[in-house]
This record gives sequence, C-alpha cells and structure tokens, in this order.
Amino acid sequence: VAALGARLTGVPPERLEAGGRPHLRWRLGAGDRVLLLGHFDTVWPVGALATHPFAVTGGRMTGPGCFDMKAGLVQIFHALALLDDPDGVTVLATSDEETGSGTSRALVEAEARRVGAVLVLEASEDGALKTARKGVSTYDLRIGGKAAHAGLEPHRGVNAAVELAHQIQAVAALGDPAAGTSVTPTVVSAGTTRNTVPDAADLLVDVRAATTAEQFRVDTAVRALRPALPGARLEVTGGPDRAPLQETSSADLFALAARLYGDLGLGTLRSAAVGGGSDGNLTAGVGTPTLDGLGAVGGGAHADHEHVIVAELPHRTALLAALVRELTARPPGPPPAEPDAARTRDHVGGTA
Repeated sequence: VAALGARLTGVPPERLEAGGRPHLRWRLGAGDRVLLLGHFDTVWPVGALATHPFAVTGGRMTGPGCFDMKAGLVQIFHALALLDDPDGVTVLATSDEETGSGTSRALVEAEARRVGAVLVLEASEDGALKTARKGVSTYDLRIGGKAAHAGLEPHRGVNAAVELAHQIQAVAALGDPAAGTSVTPTVVSAGTTRNTVPDAADLLVDVRAATTAEQFRVDTAVRALRPALPGARLEVTGGPDRAPLQETSSADLFALAARLYGDLGLGTLRSAAVGGGSDGNLTAGVGTPTLDGLGAVGGGAHADHEHVIVAELPHRTALLAALVRELTARPPGPPPAEPDAARTRDHVGGTA
C-alpha cells in the first residue's frame, strides 16, 4: 500500500504505529481540506488466497478483500494521480477497521477534526453511496449464579443459564423496528459440565440505531436491567461505540457528488442508508461532513462471492477525483463542532 501510494502521489507515507499496529498517512500540502479514508485489513485469514485466489473473469474481480476494501485504496491513489496539484488532501489508511478500529480510532477522529470533509472509500453494493449508517453499541452481560449438583440438590443452586434466558428475552424486547433500532443477542455461553447447575453465563449483544437518541434510550434500558432470579448477579459492560452517520452529515456532499457524476456523463447517482458501521461513523461523530461508500461497486463483502465490477473502477475513480478537485478549491472553513454524543462516548461506554 505504501509503495502504491508513493508511486502514484510522489509522496511517501508516514508510518504511524499505535498499539503495535501500523497505519499509513499521506499529507499533500497542508492536508487540511479533505480526508480520504480507508483501511487495508480484511476479515480474511492468512492463507485465504489458496482457496480464494485473485482473478479477473468476465469483468468480475475476485479475491479476499477485493471489494472490502482494497479496490477503494487503489481508487484513492489513481484519483490523486489524475489531479495536477492535490493540495489540501490527507490520505489515511488504517489496519484495524474490521476489528473495530481499536488502535486507529483516535487517529481517525483527530484527522477528521482537521478537515472540512471526509470521503470514505468503503465499498458500495449496487453503486449506491452510503449517506447514512446506523450507530453501533455493544454490550457484554456477565451473569453470576451459584453451582450445585444438578441431580442431588439443584434447589441449592442459582442457575445462571436460566437467568441468561430471562436476560435474552429482556434484551431482545428493547428493539424498535419502527425506529430502525435492532437489539440482537449474538453470542451466549453457560455451564461447565452436564450435571452441574451453571454458576456463570455470558451474553454478547449487538445494537444498531439510526439516531443518537435511540442509542441512548437502549443504553439506559440495558443499564437498568436487573436479575430475575433470587441470588443471581448481573454485570453490564460496554455501551455506544460509534455514533450514527446521519443524512444531515452527508447531504451536501452527496448533492455535490450527484452533480459531478452527472457532469461526467455517468448517469444518476443513488444513495442508501445501511445498518453496518464504518470509520465514517467516527468522522461524522466528531462533526465533520462525511460521505461514505465511494469505493468499489460489487458485492459479497466478507463472503465467498466477494467481487468487484471492474468496469466501474474508472467511473468511481473519476468521481473521486472530481470531488477532491472541487473540495480543495473551496476556502477552508471553521473546524467542525463536535456533537454532544461524541463527547460523552467515553463516559457511557464504561461499566454498569
């Protein structure tokens, strides 16, 4: 990635180490107008090329991570190569987006605060740009009970598995489909042996919400959960992790992109609101206008049928170059105001 970017921009990247992981940053001029954001990690394990080799067949590119999102990185550097003087651009390529941006989050947010706009090169199903993404919250419910022999004296125990069943029902009831809020129990565990009343259980929960108000409603409700069985104990950790990318953050950038797309003779650009999160949630969360989904057109992210439509690569690259040209020509504005939800993220993400 570093070699490709250096060859096409003429500028070597800074290698930024955080938590033992490498991230790459290019500064073109002051780098204070627009941030081009992507990641070079994938969900595919080492060795996946043996079963999913890179190939281009019938106009479709396949291979692990081609769609999410290695093609987007290629588009970034080729778009910049189309520009005479891309002054005011920062490129940030991180290595841990797929695992939650644990080491790069602070870097992503800091870079977003420096610029007037963020363009995210995540992939695009069916070509629609992502103008809204749901916010993400995650929780771990740890349940304590009391062990006892399941045959001799089960009444002397406190069954953590039964308590777990109560909590699963309570958590699942917090969703609100009409508001676009899903609260999903995902991973459960309880017990050690067949003939022992379980003294511990664990429940992981995934929450997606279209608004910060819904995120905090669910957060309040999860923290208000109480054990249903006498003698059971409940500990809740986690909280809101990524604020929603709301359409108000992307509306002006999408209108600009749609106009430029038409000017390029590429037709009508479409938008979509999706449930999955990205680092675009982080940049929107600090108040910077953000447009996501500018990367490859294709499908099958994280799946065996992951693919890129090759013919769309030059179209999306031309659109990205036009957006950067337009945004860097504008005078710099004031730094973005950070929303209250982003400022309180660390507080609500603690232990209850």
